[in-house]
Amino acid sequence: MPTLLHHLIDQHLPARAGAAALVHRDRTFDYAALAALQDGFAGALRRRGIAAGERVAVFLSKCPEAVAVAFGSSKAGACFVPVNPLLKPAQLAHVLRDCAVRWLVTSPERLAALAPLLPGCPALERIVLVGAGAVDAPAALPCERWDEVLDAAAAPRVDAVLDGDPCAILYTSGSTGLPKGVVVSHRNFVSGAASVAAYLGNRADDRLLAALPLSFDAGFSQLTTAFTVGACAVLLEYLTAAEVLRTLARERITGLTGVPPLWIQLAQAAWPPEAARHLRYFANTGGKLPRATLQRLREQAPGALPFLMYGLTEAFRSTYLPPEEVDRRPDSIGRAIPNQEVMVLRPDGSRCGPREPGELVHRGSTVTLGYWGDAVRTAERFRPWRSPHGGVLRDEWVVHSGDTVEMDEDGFLYFIGRRDEMIKSSGYRISPVEIEEAAYTSGLVAEAAAFGVHDERLGQAVVLAVHAPQAGGCDAAVLRAALQRALPTYMVPGRIVAFEAPLPRNANGKIDRAGLSQQLARPLTAGA
Repeated sequence: MPTLLHHLIDQHLPARAGAAALVHRDRTFDYAALAALQDGFAGALRRRGIAAGERVAVFLSKCPEAVAVAFGSSKAGACFVPVNPLLKPAQLAHVLRDCAVRWLVTSPERLAALAPLLPGCPALERIVLVGAGAVDAPAALPCERWDEVLDAAAAPRVDAVLDGDPCAILYTSGSTGLPKGVVVSHRNFVSGAASVAAYLGNRADDRLLAALPLSFDAGFSQLTTAFTVGACAVLLEYLTAAEVLRTLARERITGLTGVPPLWIQLAQAAWPPEAARHLRYFANTGGKLPRATLQRLREQAPGALPFLMYGLTEAFRSTYLPPEEVDRRPDSIGRAIPNQEVMVLRPDGSRCGPREPGELVHRGSTVTLGYWGDAVRTAERFRPWRSPHGGVLRDEWVVHSGDTVEMDEDGFLYFIGRRDEMIKSSGYRISPVEIEEAAYTSGLVAEAAAFGVHDERLGQAVVLAVHAPQAGGCDAAVLRAALQRALPTYMVPGRIVAFEAPLPRNANGKIDRAGLSQQLARPLTAGA
């Protein structure tokens, strides 16, 4: 039975070594070839002295090498850090500094933009480049090509690695500034994959389309779920819904997990008959799927079962709604995934009654280890839970989601709202403070407040309210261009509203984000 992340690949070598494991464009890797790629990178880490738990970051688009970094780091006992390829150089530099990354695997093109910031990352000692292109790295940093660094013949690691040890750090936006790292154990990955594969009914002949970024827990889950059952994962970087549909047909995809913006695009597209011919299920995460979109998808793919899911990075996946309940409870986020418990608690820690709003609290093997290097924020969300089992009291950690839900008499959960001020748009969790800081850095505004407003397509749309006291106020077009240079596309506000007077304050003297959100909660229009 697999206990560590790389066991998910290795377990299939005796019986399914020749079965397809990973597809990327015109390249197909069977389990033997993928294990060799994994082992080659693990050997490189071992030979160069990477110690257990040290961090290895990968900053690439989806590709086999990115997969090898993740599973090879696991086999070497290291901790991999998958970075969203949409992040800007300054944001990546924050990640490299925050968790003291020692190795960075990236492309020559990305390195060219990063090079000026790398001297400010003192722990970084080596860069590995995937792909052709000129190299422009700081002279003090060794820089090697991917094919040159692989070493499958390195001696095995002797350090003990247990399933509760850190395996990865997934960076997710926080409500108070720059991204924070969620530390994920081997047990989290392996048990989560087994749970998801169980309720999705995954099997060895499945072909799962990995369309979400591998830096997302749900995106990386497409790999772990496929490898759990000996299935094949197909990597896809897409720009249009048509590309996804062509891939569904060409690769005979049986399972697809997406976020609402992707599903909305797909629902609006014309599906060729062959796109849905092999599709056995489609799953939604990262926000509520509009009913009209769900209905259209079911019409386009009548043979596919819909799975509606809810999760948070701090606990991988929490709930799912079985397909047979979708018509009866279309607004429900379902019940706990297998082998996990989801509770609805009052502020005093007691359980809420049926239809009584409370906080969603997750208990089980997928609860992660906390936030990297941040004991204060870890204590806010991860708290001890004492539960009696067979007369023995034992303490364990549960994660408090910060989301308000209610549970009906049958145990099905319904999402009510978020207690914090995080924005959830296009499946991303976005820090309003990070957007505001970018606005301030532009020098174009004196005050800024970012928040989300309801949007059927995005879940929430990003709105930025600003005040610029200088003559002429703020030119929204100029500010938007500055934000586009500083932020990933999904963080750039869809609407910028300029106020002549200072922004409204609440009773504590802080800018009133909640009041602004209510005041400006209207559909987006073109321009500012």
